Amino acid sequence: MAKKDTVIALTKRGINEETAALLVNTFGSMSAIADAGMEALIEAGLTEESAKDVTAAIGKRRRPSTAKKPAAQAEDVPDAPAAPVFEEVTHVREYTPMESKLIAIGEKLGVDLPLKIYVDIAAKIENADESLITDDVCEKLVARAAEMFQSHLMDRNESAGIMAAHSIGEPGTQMNLRTFHFAGDSFVSVTKGLPRLIEIVDARREPSTPSMTVPLLGLAKEDEGLAKRIASDIEITTLANVAEIETDVTNLVLYIKPIPELLKDKGIEFDDVVDRLSKIKALKGQVQAEDFRIKVSSSEPSFKKLQQMSDAVRNAKIKGIDGINQAFIKREKDGTFTIITDGSNLKEILKVEMVDAANVMTNSICEIADVLGIEAARNAIVREAYSTLEEAGLNVDIRHIMMVADLMTNDGTVRAIGRHGVSGKKSSVLARAAFEITTAHLLHAAIIGETDGLEGVTENIIVGQPVTLGTGAVNLQYTPKKKGDNE
Repeated sequence: MAKKDTVIALTKRGINEETAALLVNTFGSMSAIADAGMEALIEAGLTEESAKDVTAAIGKRRRPSTAKKPAAQAEDVPDAPAAPVFEEVTHVREYTPMESKLIAIGEKLGVDLPLKIYVDIAAKIENADESLITDDVCEKLVARAAEMFQSHLMDRNESAGIMAAHSIGEPGTQMNLRTFHFAGDSFVSVTKGLPRLIEIVDARREPSTPSMTVPLLGLAKEDEGLAKRIASDIEITTLANVAEIETDVTNLVLYIKPIPELLKDKGIEFDDVVDRLSKIKALKGQVQAEDFRIKVSSSEPSFKKLQQMSDAVRNAKIKGIDGINQAFIKREKDGTFTIITDGSNLKEILKVEMVDAANVMTNSICEIADVLGIEAARNAIVREAYSTLEEAGLNVDIRHIMMVADLMTNDGTVRAIGRHGVSGKKSSVLARAAFEITTAHLLHAAIIGETDGLEGVTENIIVGQPVTLGTGAVNLQYTPKKKGDNE
């Protein structure tokens, strides 16, 4: 700090300019003055009373003590907290009689099937007529399941990634370029078909048509009136939705006339509107309530200011959740009610009462990752991609989609399949160069001296040698026999 600034700082603390100038010329800085004791200040030419005033105004800095603590104090140090004791919890699944029967048949036939297949088969035939589910029938079911399972296994050294890309990309060429409207709700449109699939694999931060499905709990899912009330509380309501706004250009005044019917429908009181307008920074101190009308005066005679006030008033949020532009009630097949929203705000929706938080769904995958974590985002990618393909009438094995989802989320973040994500982070220089921006990748690799191990498909094709997949993954060596060796 310059001497002039130090003098100003001292005068602001109540020290006169002469004393401040003397202190700065003697000690140089504020910290040096604070460290000086009473004796040093008196030696500098201050009276004892002035030295006390300076010490009180600045305050003496506490220096860390370097003295050793007495042994008695050392003994008073509390013991380190005990290490936490973890209890191992093991949950053993109890098999149903049918599951146990199928597992025993599988062991008898010598087939190796995942437990989920036995559980699924048992669930399908659990309620069937016992006279029809004989031991022979169960054996045929297990044998047929084992045959189908073996036929679906991928061959050794097969390129699983290429198979997944081909299995998703080829059906994608037959998808529609359109948006989908909810039945009965023409106001809510959600992107489907190829554009939606592109959004998913590109890991768009915000989908083009964000939407949420909000199931309800208790009485709300059965009472249409209560469901509408919750939907009204969720969707954002601006002043323009519930009031008429008139602009008096002559007197530079805005007149707001709330519509009683709309206020009642939204559950808003007149005082709530006045309080909300009073909190807007651009209108502070200019809002006046007159009977059932609100007057907003301009603070300065300017048409520009009046226009700014008009925009602030029209867009003023009265109630609702940010991001939820509209909310509609949808009657499900079982007669219960669900809320469909135009817009998404998962974090705030989960806080709303009488909302089934465990089953709330949004089509914004990155928002799911932010609120619920990366595993939830991975499941959302699988669900969204599979449902998009299924709605287009395309049958794609879910394991291909699961592989894509795992690749997009395996580092803890949602990455795009593209040069800014998975493809741009490949370890192979030639693979990155073959995808996009060839010159930049090769130049950067040459500058830093990067090497390529030629382990993937693309780089081996570029250099013209067999890829290490399928038959190319096997090395055969022939050792000819010498003369005299026994055959």
